[in-house]
Amino acid sequence: MLRARIAVLVSGGGTNLQALINAEKSGLLRDGEIALVISNVDGAYALERARMAEIETLTLLKKELGGRAAFEARLQEELEAHGIDLIILAGFLSILSADFTAKWPGRIINVHPALIPSFCGKGFYGLKVHEAALAYGVKVTGATVHFVNEIPDGGRIIAQKAVEVQDGDTPEILQKRVMQEAEWVILPQAAQTVSKAIVEGKA
Repeated sequence: MLRARIAVLVSGGGTNLQALINAEKSGLLRDGEIALVISNVDGAYALERARMAEIETLTLLKKELGGRAAFEARLQEELEAHGIDLIILAGFLSILSADFTAKWPGRIINVHPALIPSFCGKGFYGLKVHEAALAYGVKVTGATVHFVNEIPDGGRIIAQKAVEVQDGDTPEILQKRVMQEAEWVILPQAAQTVSKAIVEGKA
C-alpha cells in the first residue's frame, strides 16, 4: 500500500514525535510512515525515541553548516534524497524561511500549544505560550495544528482542540495538560488527514 513518507523535525524531548510513532504503530496513522527524524540540536532525546522505533535519524546544526541558508539547503537535499512527502514540525524551535516553505506548499504542518490566533507568532513557543495564557487570564486554551507558510503560525488551520485552564495552574502544569489532552491527540489525527490527501492526490 502506498503511504506518504514523513520527516519529523525536532529540537527537544520528542513527546509529540512519540505520539506520532504510537499512532503509526496503532494504525491511527495508516496513510503515512515516519521515514526520517531530523534534529537541529545535538543529542536531543527525540533522536533516541526515533532510534528505539528503528527510524532513521539525522542531526543538522546551523553553526556547523554555516548559517540558516546552508542549513536549509542541506535540509532540502536530505528530504529529497529520502523521498519525503510531508514535513511535520514537532517541537522544532527554528523558524523556516519563506524560501524554504515556498518549496513545500501544503506539505509542512506544525503543532502550536495554543488556540491560534491567540498567543502565537514570533516569540511564542514552549512555556512562553502558557505563561502568556495564564498572565492574560484565559479560561480556555488548547492546541492547534496548522500548515506552515512564511508567517510564523500563520498557515491555514487543520485542527484545534480546547483545554480548560484550572485554578492553581502553573505554566508547567498547563503545558503538560495541553500536550496530553490536545497536542498528542490532534497532531497524529492531522498527520493522517494530510497523509491521506497526499496519497489520494488531493494535496
